[in-house]
Amino acid sequence: MIESLLVANRGEIARRIIRTGKRLGIRTIAVHSEADGGLPFVTEADEAVCVGPANPAQSYRNAEAILDAARSTGAQAIHPGYGFLSENADFARTVEGAGLIWVGPGADAITAMGDKINARNLMAAAGVPVAPGTTEPATDLDAAVVAAAEIGYPVMVKAAAGGGGMGMGVAADEAALRTEYDKVRAFAERMFGDGSVLIERYFPRVRHVEVQILGLADGRVVALGERECSVQRRNQKLVEESPSPAVSPELRERFLAAAVRAGEAVDYRNAGTVECLLNPSTQEFFFLEMNTRLQVEHPVTEYVYGVDLVEEQLRVAAGQAPTFDPDALTPRGHAIELRINAEDPKRFLPGPGAITTWNEPSGTGVRVDSGYVAGNTVTPFYDSLMAKLILTGDTREEAVQRARAAVVQFEIAGPKCNLPFFAELLENPEFLSGDYDTGIVSRMR
Repeated sequence: MIESLLVANRGEIARRIIRTGKRLGIRTIAVHSEADGGLPFVTEADEAVCVGPANPAQSYRNAEAILDAARSTGAQAIHPGYGFLSENADFARTVEGAGLIWVGPGADAITAMGDKINARNLMAAAGVPVAPGTTEPATDLDAAVVAAAEIGYPVMVKAAAGGGGMGMGVAADEAALRTEYDKVRAFAERMFGDGSVLIERYFPRVRHVEVQILGLADGRVVALGERECSVQRRNQKLVEESPSPAVSPELRERFLAAAVRAGEAVDYRNAGTVECLLNPSTQEFFFLEMNTRLQVEHPVTEYVYGVDLVEEQLRVAAGQAPTFDPDALTPRGHAIELRINAEDPKRFLPGPGAITTWNEPSGTGVRVDSGYVAGNTVTPFYDSLMAKLILTGDTREEAVQRARAAVVQFEIAGPKCNLPFFAELLENPEFLSGDYDTGIVSRMR
């Protein structure tokens, strides 16, 4: 097993990776910005290195500073968490070129799946269902108009290099397309350094369902069930649950088989997620994208399948067999994750600030993966995620009941917080029925 691990991330995911590392007897090393020096992940690691100012480009995205930290501390491996450099193929290559272990998929797989157009084409060739859309970038507005007319409105305008729900717009007609194309292209150039745009058929009433895959050290790819991710604001997830209330055993079999084919198509190793859109009325699903990293919502899969996905990542990276039998994966119970963000619960605008009260809920079926404690400050430099509240039970109903109680028990004062939104959602008849789609939050507002 790996003996020393540098965690190239921050907040709750860094803390969560460190927790597994300590359990396995691995020496853990945190890197942090000047703004994050007082956060729990820094003090909980065996060692910590400041890698730069608050600006992520000068700290958490500063590949050279992170590599310098790895060299100075004698780190054997680097785990990138999610976000920042986690899906940067050049960084993965550089890490391995420096003689370190990269705890993630190979750089070639990251590259192959990092461009949405290339990924769509690869998946189609592998027999994974894809929505009608362009097979090459819409190089200018005229090309986008022609493509949209062939595909049929409404269409989704997407940044080919985007991810995490960013760089997307919907056009119901040509006039809207002309506006959205320029907007998405400008955003993509600014955020991703790549203005390539693809046009894809937009489905107004869909569910967002994803499959957790794990590429094993022996070359096999296995699927650890699906997650429902349809509670979203601005195309970004707020709630995830597993199993999906919309997925029947027959549909699950098709989902998992397609996800395995997706992983096999790029010789995938380590943890990844195949995201899809599901049309509940026809039971058709389409490939959306593949996230070549650990997902924020991985804890719900960990409960349902009884695995520690971070440990499995480390084992794959070290060339070891998994802790479970790949031929005997059996789900049990139900899990729901609520993303506790420092944001206004009505308009979902960021609301950073100093935390004066932080009291986490506890009890049977309650897990909290948090990045903060009382006395810390949520700064405006990073994502607004403060904690993940994970509720589990033998049934969905039991998990929902525990979620209601935990939301009331979770006390946070100082920054704005979306806990009141979750209290509302957990009483919403549409959510409680399990028959909801990606428009549920807009209908609540």
